[in-house]
Amino acid sequence: MPEPDAAAPHDETDTRTDATRKTDADLASSAVRRFARATNQVIAGKTFRIRGTAPALDRLLRDLGARPAAEGHDADLDWFAAVDHDVEPTIALPSRGDATGRIDWARRHMTVSGRLAAALTHDGIVRGVRIAIAMVLEPKTAVLALLLRDAGAEVVVYAHADETDDEVAEALRAEGLEVFADSRATLAGQRALAVDLLDRRPAFLLDDGSHVIRLAHEIGHPALDTMVGAAEETTSGLRPLRILARRNELAIPVIAVNDARTKTYFDNRYGTGQSCVFAILDLLDTLPETPVRAGSRATVVGFGPVGEGVAQVLAALGLTVTVAETDPVRALQAVYAGYDVAELAVAASESDLIVSATGVRETLSLEVLRAAREGAVVAVAGGVDQEVALDAAAEAGATREPVVPKIGRLTMSGGPTLLLLDDGGCINITAAEGNPIEIMDLSFAVQLEAVRMLVDDGSTLEPGVHALGPKADRVIATEALAAWGIAAPGAVAEARAPRGGDSDGDSADPRTTRFGPLSSETRS
Repeated sequence: MPEPDAAAPHDETDTRTDATRKTDADLASSAVRRFARATNQVIAGKTFRIRGTAPALDRLLRDLGARPAAEGHDADLDWFAAVDHDVEPTIALPSRGDATGRIDWARRHMTVSGRLAAALTHDGIVRGVRIAIAMVLEPKTAVLALLLRDAGAEVVVYAHADETDDEVAEALRAEGLEVFADSRATLAGQRALAVDLLDRRPAFLLDDGSHVIRLAHEIGHPALDTMVGAAEETTSGLRPLRILARRNELAIPVIAVNDARTKTYFDNRYGTGQSCVFAILDLLDTLPETPVRAGSRATVVGFGPVGEGVAQVLAALGLTVTVAETDPVRALQAVYAGYDVAELAVAASESDLIVSATGVRETLSLEVLRAAREGAVVAVAGGVDQEVALDAAAEAGATREPVVPKIGRLTMSGGPTLLLLDDGGCINITAAEGNPIEIMDLSFAVQLEAVRMLVDDGSTLEPGVHALGPKADRVIATEALAAWGIAAPGAVAEARAPRGGDSDGDSADPRTTRFGPLSSETRS
């Protein structure tokens, strides 16, 4: 795979060596990640302008899905290329000094959720309704909670300890919301906080990972008797709920938020891809010398939407990517996307970085960890507990020791010594601020449409996992295009009614003219 500069325009005045150009790629990577870290914004879809010559940055931004701004138009990303080929954004970055400022910054860029919440407010359909949110507690989730509160709902919030920003929790409490979250809580403490949330008897529960939904079922909490329904955000959260549904053990209807196209196509691929890879490289930059940079080899395990996004960002940053995928169709997709495909143990033995993107326990099994290259970095993108088989490794004699904050050394018994990032946790959440704002704007817009569906139809839905339906996607995408200043065909009102099948399919003529004009017998 070519280096990021390989296709850049030739500069006759540039006499630097190829080795120096690799440094330019690293500088471009650092600059883009610095911008994303400061603003929590997505690069894909943005327009950019570079003042000066920075071919590595130009190539990187294009490969990440940004495009040059048209002449005479403002750019979303405006960069200044210095004489030493370092680059800096010219825009003013938001203050990270206080939670309220970070929440306000997120709300400013969550225009789609804002518009849909305004519709809920106008309709008055959630006024007085108690809605529980059990998600990663950071500024964007705070915006969702406040939008629902402003629409008249009574909002209560829970978050796991390692997914809690205590400053954001306090900011919500200052707004009058009940928040059951503490970054210092033990496992027992987290369970007690989640039960406290359920004790509030919410009508709707918006979950991430279905942990609170499953807890309610495991303990038979009486909240299930009065709960209208829930909405689940993630792939890994829907899998166990579908198992419960097949066993006839799911007591409530659950809307599959993750399956909406405006969630999966953007959150899983562009959001998780960018935020996880950037979080990995930001962490590795805290080492005296990073073991992963342009030219390194990486293995991405799984080629669903998350794996696609992770692979795309790694490749854009100049890494050579190999995909390990057990589904032959997805493996074939990876080949057509231009990646090498190999068995996981083989790929791991040749890689500087191994990223699991499956959401399946023990994806990085004891066998894989033993087969990995000495000194390889191991991380998890959007995962579940024990996606890296740490318990099995410990039972087999592996030892762990800290290196720097959120990076540990995992020494396998009779095998390699690996660098484990943040104990195998979901790296963009536990070591960064989650997915970019504009991406979560779309995902939370889907949650708001799920709330609308539960209000409209929840009392008639049978227990089970239910699709949100294509009409909601049309509403959200239309609003998102409007926020970009792009006119979409059709109107939001038309897209919202009816909430059933696809209008394209409904309007198609079932008859064919391929064999000639329709006969009089078929016209009736």
